[in-house]
Amino acid sequence: MKLDLILRGANIITLEPERPTASSVGVLNGRIVGFDEELDGCTAARVEQLEGATVVPGFIDAHCHTTWWGLGLSAVDLEPARGMEELYALLEAEVERLTDDPGAWIKGTGFNHKHHGGAFPDIDRLDAITGDRPLYLRHVSGHCSITNTATLRLAGVFASGFENPEGGAVLRTASGSPTGVVEESAQALIQNLLLPYSIPQIVKALDDATTRYAAEGITSFTEAGIGGGWIGHSPIEVQAYLTAHRSGQLRARAQLMPALDALHPISANAADMHGEGTGRGLDLGAIAGFGNEWVALGPVKVFMDGSLLGATAAVTEDYCGHPHNTGYLLESPQAYRDKVSDAYRAGWPIALHAIGDAAIDLALDIIGDCQDRYGRNYLPNRIEHFGIARPDQVERAAAAGIAVTPQAAFIGPLGDQFAELVGPDREGWLYRGRSLVDAGVLVAGSSDLPVADNNVRRGMQSWVDRTTENGLVLGGAGEGLTPEEALRTYTEWAAMATGNDGDRGTLRAGKLADLVVLSGSPLTAPDIGALDVVATILGGTFSYEQHPKTPALLSKESANDNISKP
Repeated sequence: MKLDLILRGANIITLEPERPTASSVGVLNGRIVGFDEELDGCTAARVEQLEGATVVPGFIDAHCHTTWWGLGLSAVDLEPARGMEELYALLEAEVERLTDDPGAWIKGTGFNHKHHGGAFPDIDRLDAITGDRPLYLRHVSGHCSITNTATLRLAGVFASGFENPEGGAVLRTASGSPTGVVEESAQALIQNLLLPYSIPQIVKALDDATTRYAAEGITSFTEAGIGGGWIGHSPIEVQAYLTAHRSGQLRARAQLMPALDALHPISANAADMHGEGTGRGLDLGAIAGFGNEWVALGPVKVFMDGSLLGATAAVTEDYCGHPHNTGYLLESPQAYRDKVSDAYRAGWPIALHAIGDAAIDLALDIIGDCQDRYGRNYLPNRIEHFGIARPDQVERAAAAGIAVTPQAAFIGPLGDQFAELVGPDREGWLYRGRSLVDAGVLVAGSSDLPVADNNVRRGMQSWVDRTTENGLVLGGAGEGLTPEEALRTYTEWAAMATGNDGDRGTLRAGKLADLVVLSGSPLTAPDIGALDVVATILGGTFSYEQHPKTPALLSKESANDNISKP
């Protein structure tokens, strides 16, 4: 039999108990056909000798914001600035660059107040730099933005009778003047001036983003919110993903979470909605699972609270250094119960953003009630982030079969800030690892890009050592995972949490040929983060190959084997 691709001479980690390792794998029509002796007598259009490199299942980022990040790649990167003068200089340079386009927005991304002594930019200084140009600077958390007076005026903030939207705020000084900082759902006041993005704009963002995903070994991802709310970019956002795929500009498989705000009241036969006849969904009955192996709908994304960095996540005890501040829910508990129940009854699994323990309490209550009343839907129900989780909440999540997505990728760059905000008594509750796995909770690896980068190898290492930039072992060494468990969070367990374990997450005959070639084994490497991605293979096709000038581990077999490289 002639196959499309054979990889030989590899250390293949399948994560399958029947055949945990192999040295060769064959691919035909985008799927794995066999290993080792099962390939005897087979030839292939392309054969690669891997010279001992390690092959693992393609990485799955179970919670990220691809379009947001892709659009931000053309914005000013504020992360390198240390001190406000450096930040202001970056903005001044951008204004100068756009001299010939006086109406252009000044956009920046990646701002973190930790690099500026805890301070935010001064609105008067921003006004002096930008003048009448609109300004939109995004905080690294995604849960607040910084803008100028001109933009606030466009957004109607200075209009008579203006009130903060529910679940957000335009922050003000003691005298009532806006500071330029806009929190949570109030960010929509700025974003609505930019929306909707066009399909070509979103396709370009997807092209830019997923090209970089391939270089990180990412073959599948879940987009955590499209189509509505302050996280969506267009009411026809699905069309952009389909267009990107058809034009060859989508280099990873996409599962799309519609934002709850993108759903609307629907009605159907009462028998189809658990006897009630009404619910919340999309037209024609499209629900999670609709689509194909490239673009498919996932669970509904629901924002319940804010961010830990901004001290807006809903907690049961005050943040350290923030007396009388326990964050807040973005809507009332009853509103969440009603809206989420309506969506669930219409067939939608749910993914509830809940970072603080007070929000997690409500999320557990809502999921438990929906499952008890209506049973399970097509995909696992999820709690996104599960950031500050008490021991009793870990047990409740396990008992209810809820998948969670705590971001190990946060631990290095953001862990010290988190620990300072919650104090030593709650530090052990932060972005748990071992306690979740031991309790039987399904843990899916993710980046929440662009909040943290999507270098999966660094994320895996953080699962193992849990070490922050300042050397703190967040929650103690006892919360660390084994290297194999860390790998499973981004492969098998992420596939299970996204409902795709039938064809992704492990390597066996019949599954999609989504593979990553690494320079060494993540199971034995002293530092998983130091491993290189040598190649990424998506459905049997190379979506990324290491630059020829870097140390190569791939080598085509000799011409005597009559093999040509396409």
